Amino acid sequence: MSKAVRYSEYGGPEVLQWVEVEEPHAAEGHVRVAVRAAGMNPFDSKVRRGGYIPGHTLPAGQGAEFAGVVDEIGEGVTDFAVGDEVLGWANTGAQAEFVVVPPSNLTRKPAELDWATASAIGLVSNTAKRAVDSLELGPSDTVLVTAAAGGVGIPTVQFARATGATVVGTASESNHEFLESLGVIPVAYGDGEVERLRAAAPSGYTAVLDNKGGDALLTALELEVAPARINTIADRATAAEHGLTTVGGGGKTAQELAEFARQVVAGELVIPVRKSYPVTEVAEAYRDLDTGHGRGKLVLTFD
Repeated sequence: MSKAVRYSEYGGPEVLQWVEVEEPHAAEGHVRVAVRAAGMNPFDSKVRRGGYIPGHTLPAGQGAEFAGVVDEIGEGVTDFAVGDEVLGWANTGAQAEFVVVPPSNLTRKPAELDWATASAIGLVSNTAKRAVDSLELGPSDTVLVTAAAGGVGIPTVQFARATGATVVGTASESNHEFLESLGVIPVAYGDGEVERLRAAAPSGYTAVLDNKGGDALLTALELEVAPARINTIADRATAAEHGLTTVGGGGKTAQELAEFARQVVAGELVIPVRKSYPVTEVAEAYRDLDTGHGRGKLVLTFD
């Protein structure tokens, strides 16, 4: 037997348990990884609350990104060997002692990366890059990024800046200095936000990358940004109502993941890990995540 995060009913973090499960093994064409750290994402909570994925069944595992050590190789696999340090993704169930995936879901972990950071890179970077690319930004653009200091917001502002665009980001005041270090013009949430946003970009905005949804999208429309140049990863209902775009994560490849890891090691991409929780404290970790506050990623660690 081994252990994994599981839930048998839909609900909040309280339904999560660290329980014994049948130990998985590497079938033909697959690799088993002993997990050292697993990234946490708001998507996990959306699925766990129920109704987000049609046909989803219980009991279920949780989590899609991880870093660890290859400890079992299935027949026919030649790309990896036992002992290789890797990072990668699974469809689900990555928050477990062992995860089994095809080798195409893995890339080697650079020695310079700690386990927590390695497990936190892939999904937010993939989502951010696809969202930024969807708007075809360039030096003539002024783009607003909402929730700019969150897990997806941080790589979003960096990829947007790399296009030459001027980037304005909404965030709590405690994160303004950090955003400024990334070349972002920070604007505080709350009463008077629209006026502050207009003051930050007197010539107006040409695009919006939304990670918050709700009122943030209404603000984007109030700023008179063309609906086709407002992309949200957080609010499909409002997007459908107003004709906004909804490009998010997808199309992941090992080559892309390797490039993100290289960029982090080189200092070209900053992915901060705000806090690591032991996997035995998974419920508390998701209570923290679900507040929507704090800078960067949360991670589960495994002894």
